[in-house]
Amino acid sequence: MVISNELICIAPTGDWCGEGVIWHPEEKAVFWVDNRRNLVHRFLVEDQSTRTWLFDETVAALALTVDPGVLCVVLGSRLILWSPATDERLPFGGSLEGWPQVRLNEAGVDPRGFLWLGSMGNNLYPDGTRREVPKSDGSLFQLDREGALSRKVGGIGVANTIAWSPDRENFYSADSLENEVRVYQYDLEKGGIHSPRPFFKGFPRGLPDGSAIDSEGSLWNCRYGGGCIVRVSDRGEIQAIVESPALNVTSCAFGGAGLDTLYVTSAISDASPRSRFDGGLFAVRPGVCGYADNARRMRL
Repeated sequence: MVISNELICIAPTGDWCGEGVIWHPEEKAVFWVDNRRNLVHRFLVEDQSTRTWLFDETVAALALTVDPGVLCVVLGSRLILWSPATDERLPFGGSLEGWPQVRLNEAGVDPRGFLWLGSMGNNLYPDGTRREVPKSDGSLFQLDREGALSRKVGGIGVANTIAWSPDRENFYSADSLENEVRVYQYDLEKGGIHSPRPFFKGFPRGLPDGSAIDSEGSLWNCRYGGGCIVRVSDRGEIQAIVESPALNVTSCAFGGAGLDTLYVTSAISDASPRSRFDGGLFAVRPGVCGYADNARRMRL
């Protein structure tokens, strides 16, 4: 099934690699990053305006915190707390061992308020040197109470997608290089994950990137290089496909007053010909809403 609702480009920012989109309820805004240009963008829904901030290294992801005026910014090597209103930036720990050979790449807040992060072998060093991503240098981490990264899973190629089911029993994460989204059992009491198994594997259109969960428990997976977003049921069955005018679809998040809008980031394509929409921020109303836990807040 292909959903006919069209992805509309609402901010043609031309991101080299847009990622990490989140919805900020208090600001009625969408925040996202361009991890190649070290940028954070904000799109205000009411006046359709975009503002951009520059950081001093790769900006991989963002997370809401219990303080609405403060975001956690996941840099390639570490975490900082950032206040958009004043541009104050404070260190917050989470130093990644092995930087710059490896870098942080993904983030999400669990049902207990703890931050989870995914990493990968660095494909772009700080001096601009590029390399192929090794197949097993990535990991999944949880930020512990002391501000250190506790490795939970290793041997991942590129760790993308960090999401929990509405019933809080399952945790989803992808290894992009293996073209596989995996599901783990999530232990709400202890905050751990175990018993991984394949959930959505081998889909021929692109590779799995970021994802969001809707109120019915289905996963919306962005397909890098595949020009689409796939809605997958909690049984791993394809329910719908949303076509994208941008080839490299990277991350998505439900937002808006009723969580009825899916905001989607993209990256400039190396394919020829390129779409004039590549690297923009998109929006679509897919006919299903997100759920309140999509906007979980990280404890400080």
